[in-house]
Amino acid sequence: MAKNLLLEIGLEELPAHVVTPSMEQLQDKAVKFLEENNLGYETVEAFSTPRRLALKITNIPERQEDTQEDVKGPAKKIAQDAKGNWSKAAEGFVRGQGLTTDAITFRELNGVEYVYVTKHSHGKPAVEVLTGLKDVITSLTFPVTMHWANFDFEYIRPIHWIVALLDDEIIPFSILDVETGRTSRGHRFLGGEVTFQHADEYEEKMNAEFVVVSPTVRKQMIVTQANALAEKNHWSIDLDEELLEEVNNIVEYPTMFVGNFDEKYLSVPEEVLVTSMKEHQRYFEVRNQDGLLLPHFLAARNGNQVKIDNVVKGNEKVLTARLDDAEFFYNEDKKLTIEECVEKLKNVTFHEKIGSIYEKMQRVGVAAQIIGETVGLTAEERTDLQRASEIYKFDLVTNMVGEFPELQGIMGEKYALLQGEKASVAAAVREHYLPASSEGELPKSAIGSVLAIADKLDSVLSFFAVGMIPSGSNDPYALRRQTYGIVRIIENNQWKFPLADLQEKIGQQINQDIETFGVTLPASQNEVLEFVKARLRQFLTTKDVRHDVIDAVISAEQKDLTKLFGAAKILREHLADEDFKPSMEALTRVINLAKKGQSEKTAEIPVVNPALFENEAEKELHHAVQEISENFSTQTMADNYQALVALRPLIEEYFNQTMVMVDDEKVKNNRLAQLGQIASMALALASLDLLITK
Repeated sequence: MAKNLLLEIGLEELPAHVVTPSMEQLQDKAVKFLEENNLGYETVEAFSTPRRLALKITNIPERQEDTQEDVKGPAKKIAQDAKGNWSKAAEGFVRGQGLTTDAITFRELNGVEYVYVTKHSHGKPAVEVLTGLKDVITSLTFPVTMHWANFDFEYIRPIHWIVALLDDEIIPFSILDVETGRTSRGHRFLGGEVTFQHADEYEEKMNAEFVVVSPTVRKQMIVTQANALAEKNHWSIDLDEELLEEVNNIVEYPTMFVGNFDEKYLSVPEEVLVTSMKEHQRYFEVRNQDGLLLPHFLAARNGNQVKIDNVVKGNEKVLTARLDDAEFFYNEDKKLTIEECVEKLKNVTFHEKIGSIYEKMQRVGVAAQIIGETVGLTAEERTDLQRASEIYKFDLVTNMVGEFPELQGIMGEKYALLQGEKASVAAAVREHYLPASSEGELPKSAIGSVLAIADKLDSVLSFFAVGMIPSGSNDPYALRRQTYGIVRIIENNQWKFPLADLQEKIGQQINQDIETFGVTLPASQNEVLEFVKARLRQFLTTKDVRHDVIDAVISAEQKDLTKLFGAAKILREHLADEDFKPSMEALTRVINLAKKGQSEKTAEIPVVNPALFENEAEKELHHAVQEISENFSTQTMADNYQALVALRPLIEEYFNQTMVMVDDEKVKNNRLAQLGQIASMALALASLDLLITK
């Protein structure tokens, strides 16, 4: 007869961001435990609140399935002597399996006979097996842990109770001084202890104690109540999913309410008001039907409607204090000039080994102009870019950003506009922080995009220059994320971006005046190139590009990152073409032979001498290659791919008529040079020899 399992871990309040991942981890590990222990089940439902992680698993059999396993032992010649007597090796083997030599059979494997025994295991009662859930609970991992009392054991928060029931039977085990039982705890203020006679009573009895254990149900309660309040007051609300998840994980019984603040605070930029409400108080902002911010907010109480007026007043009081500060900071910041703020940055350290933020801005100004010219910004855009790079970090020393670091860049744009800067300059001040996360919003303007690249690239170059290179999972300055941002911005704009050349130009200019720029940048940093390529690999993986295609593209002899994106896209699109396999095989043969020519002579490909040709295939291939090479550097990657594929019949005919590695050194080297020209163009697309053709 199948039974249902209830497991609940009772804890002190968990950080909101840990609740959902911990619940999912508990579910995954419990399912794996059941499968490894031959216990079937029908459904798994996970529950969580700030004070508990729980599972309900249905239709678990009363006992494990019986199992039968064939176990291989030593070879027959080791297991028996010449007279057929069992050796110590054979006796030790069967003893280890809990059997006798009577159970031994022989089976042939790859021409050799081996000892085999069939091991039968009688399934244990489920309740006995499930005591192993103790190991499931203690195996959970968390971003931070703590220990309590005199225990060495560490966990996300102290464990106060454990409910473990198989139908109506307690599954006996203990963790530290907490033994499993059938008693849980309700809402901290509204509920009391609750005892379950059966696992199926969980949700109903917890609801009666003001605990909604299902995060899905709880979230829907928040959404429904919020929408009802918005509809009643003719408001428009946007329930930000990230904030909704956080609010859902700080309450056990949500009741939404409306709070208000003085209209005078609407004179403060709305980003400040929204940040105060969302980031610091976990409130949802309220807008009218035209999208204008209103002096109201929605929040969730962890409880019912009783004396909710007091809760509203308390929340309003806290928010008003924050908005008073914000209004004061805003008015004080308006008295500052941009030049004053930039001057202060001379005394703000970017990093002790690298220098001040002011020095960083000087370096970024140089890098931005070099990049801006490379990607084709107009003279007017480069002028605006120059101004933006001179001031773009000024808001870091404002009062508002000091209080609300989340607003860096955002307040920079606001203050820049107030002080008469061009809109394009002000926008670049805000956009240089983008993307703020791996898949976050990208800069929209060309100036903002170049400034964002220059700022992030300077961080990578300067940290690498002082030997602070990320290793393993250690990346305290988020250089991987910043580099990934560079890759995304370049791909989004489809700009020419020869990284090695840019790196050399930036280093040469910076190193002319170390006193101004604060750090020496090596003209060439191969580690940086490899670091960027690793992020490029990560990016291409998200675009559903095959691993061998990524390897081929990353290994290309191509300096322009954008052309690498193009090559990956083209190869992915043509993988299924009928002529893809033979074309890649022909080009790979060329590349492999050309490598021999380079290793025997030099890395440079010598000039081809047509006078040394001995057959028509050589001449025809040479003529075709000359035509392609004339336009190869200016054509699109798609055109170059098609041109190389079109060479296939000529390459095949060439190899049919021509022996490359002949005794005559001049002829051999001339032929290797001819193949080297083709290989050079092919490798500019991708290392085609790394492709897996099927």
